[in-house]
Amino acid sequence: MVSLTTSISDLVPMVKLEPGDSCAAEPPSTSEVEEVDKDVLCPICMQIIKDAFLTACGHNFCYMCILTHLQNKSSCPSCSRFLTPNLLYPNFLLNKLLMKASALQIARTASPLEQLRQALEQGCETSLKELENLMHLIAQKKSKMEQEQAESNLQILLDFLHCLRKKRLDELNEIKSDLQFIKEDIQAVEMRRIEFYCRKDKYSATLSLPSDEASSRSLYPFPIDKRPSATTLRTPIAPGLSHHLSSAGSQNKKPGIKLYESPSPVEKGPHCLPQTENLTQSQQALARKRRVHMQFGDLQECYLQKRRYWARSSLDPRDKDMHASNREGFSQGLQDFQSVLSSFTRYSRMHVVAELSQGDLFHSANIVSSIEFDRDDKLFATAGVSRRIKIFDFASVVNEPADAQYPVAEMVTRSKLSCLSWNKSIKNQIASSDYEGIVTVWDVATQQSVMEYEEHEKRAWSVDFSRTEPTMLVSGSDDCKVKVWCTRQEASAINIDMKANICSVKYNPGSSFHIAIGSADHHIHYYDLRNASQPLHIFSGHRKAVSYVKFLSNNELASASTDSTLRLWDVKENMLLRVFKGHTNEKNFVGLTVDTEYIACGSETNEVFVYHKEISKPAAWHRFVNSNSDEGEEAMGSYFISAVCWKSGSPTMLAANSQGTIKVLGLAP
Repeated sequence: MVSLTTSISDLVPMVKLEPGDSCAAEPPSTSEVEEVDKDVLCPICMQIIKDAFLTACGHNFCYMCILTHLQNKSSCPSCSRFLTPNLLYPNFLLNKLLMKASALQIARTASPLEQLRQALEQGCETSLKELENLMHLIAQKKSKMEQEQAESNLQILLDFLHCLRKKRLDELNEIKSDLQFIKEDIQAVEMRRIEFYCRKDKYSATLSLPSDEASSRSLYPFPIDKRPSATTLRTPIAPGLSHHLSSAGSQNKKPGIKLYESPSPVEKGPHCLPQTENLTQSQQALARKRRVHMQFGDLQECYLQKRRYWARSSLDPRDKDMHASNREGFSQGLQDFQSVLSSFTRYSRMHVVAELSQGDLFHSANIVSSIEFDRDDKLFATAGVSRRIKIFDFASVVNEPADAQYPVAEMVTRSKLSCLSWNKSIKNQIASSDYEGIVTVWDVATQQSVMEYEEHEKRAWSVDFSRTEPTMLVSGSDDCKVKVWCTRQEASAINIDMKANICSVKYNPGSSFHIAIGSADHHIHYYDLRNASQPLHIFSGHRKAVSYVKFLSNNELASASTDSTLRLWDVKENMLLRVFKGHTNEKNFVGLTVDTEYIACGSETNEVFVYHKEISKPAAWHRFVNSNSDEGEEAMGSYFISAVCWKSGSPTMLAANSQGTIKVLGLAP
C-alpha cells in the first residue's frame, strides 16, 4: 500500500505557484486520480474510507469496519500486529482531505444548476443586482419551457383529434358503403320476390281455368278449409330414412323391426328446444326468423364480411366475369350469405334416429375412442379401451331394434385403441393406432392385420390415410414424433421430430404432401412433406393442447383444444377465420368431426354440439340420455362424449360417449 504521506502530497500541492510561473502544476492525470482512489480505499470494505481511524501500526480504516473486525480478532487486517480498540486514533487530516476530494469530484460532474445550488447553499457572496438578474433569467427560462410544454401538449391533442377524425371518417365511409350494399341487396331481393309473385299469380290463374277444373279437383280432393294438415297426412318417420323405406319396401314392415323414435323420457336442461318436427310451414318460417334474431350479431358480421370481400375482389379487372351477378341478380357476396343463412336457420336441434349400446355392465372399459364411416358410408367402425375394432352396418343399426344389433366383423387387438382411419380408396382397409405405439393396417374382409408398424416408442394418439395417395398414412405419438408410412414397405418413409407430444395428425384431402399436426405445445404445425425439416406455418391461438385437427376443404382446417374452443383456420392465407365457443372441454378427448358446412364436437357435459362454420355459437346440441338406464341425470352428467363422426353429405352423424353408448343423431328444424 502507498504511504499516507504520498497520497496527501498527491492531493494537496506543497508550494503555491504564481500564475506566470513556468513550473505551474498541471491537473492530475487520469492514472494519478485512479492511484489516489486506490490509496484511500479501506482494506476491509474496499470503499473510500469513511470516518477514517489510524492504527498504532500506521494503517487507516473505516471506523465501523475496524471496530467490527476487532470484535472477532485482535490483530491488524493489514499487517497482523496486535491491535485493540484502545490503539485506534481518529485521522482528522485524512477525513478533511477526503471531504475536499469528494466535493471536488461532485463539482466536476454536477450540472450548472447543481453547482449554482451548491454555491448558494454554501453562502457564496453576491450582490442583490446579480441575484435579480439571475432570477429574471430563470423566470424567462421557466416561461419558455412552459410554452414549449404547452405547445407539445397541443400538438399531441391535435394529432389525436386528426387520428380520431380519420378513423371516424373511415368508419363512416365503411358504413356508407355497407348501406349501399344493403340497399342494392334489398332491391335485388325485392325484384326476385316480385318475380315469384308474378309466377305464383300466373300459376294460380292457370289453375282457375275451366278446362283444368277437373284436374284441379283431382289434385285437391278436399275443400281448402277442410283439407287435412300436412302433419295428419304423414306418419312421423325419422328424417333421413326415406331412402331406406324406398329401397327396402315391405322389408321394413317385418314384425319386431321398427324405426327408432325419440326416447320416451323428456330431456331437461337449458339446451332443450321445443319440438318443431310437426310445425306448419308458417310456424317453421317464424322459428327460423327467431333463430336469425338470436344470432343477429354473428349473421350481421358474416354478411358484411362476405359483401366487403367480394366488393374488394370485384375491383380486380381480371376477375370481373367471375364476380358478375348471377342470373337471379344477386351479387356473389349476397349469394354466399344467402347460402349461409339458409343452411344455418334450416336446423335448430338434434334428434335421435337410432341407439346402440356397447356398454358392459360387468366391465368399466366402455369408452369409445374413435368412430369412423367407411368410404361408402355403409359401414362404420368403433374402437376404444375394450381392445376391439367392431364393424357395424349402418342401415341395420338404423332399421333394426336396439337389442338385435351385432357387429358384422370384429378384430381383437393387444392394446387399447386410440384412433381409426378408413382408407377412402381401398375398400375394407382400415388403420388403427394403440396405446403401445403400434400402427396396424387391417383387412376388414378377412379380419386380419395386413401390416404392423412398431417404431413409435410411446402411445400413438392418431393415424390417418391419405385421400390422394391410398398407400400412404401418417401417425403421431407421445414420443414427439410424426411418422409417414407406406403400406408397401415395413419401415417409415418420413420421420419428423417435434418438441412436444403429438395429439392429432391429418392429411390435407387435396394433397398427399401436406399434413396438419395438433400438438401439446398449443400449436398446429402445417408441413409440406417434401421439405419436412421445418413447417410451412405454425398456427397459434389455442391456450392448451390441440387434441384434434380436421380439414373441411383443401384450405379450411378446424382444430379442437382442451381450452374449450374450436378454431377454423385458412391454411392458404395462414390466418384464423373464427373461434367457436359453447361446449366444455378441459381434460378429455371429446371428438371432432367436420362436413362442408358444419363442425361438431363432444363436450364433457355429455352433450354433442354442432356449429355452422360461419357462426361462432352453437347451431344445435343434444344431451345424451340413456332410456334403458336407471341412472339419474346427475350420474349421466359424469360421462362425456368421446367420439363423433358425420355421415358424408348428410345431416346425420354418429356420436359415442364414455359409457359406451352410440347414437345416430340427425339435425332437425
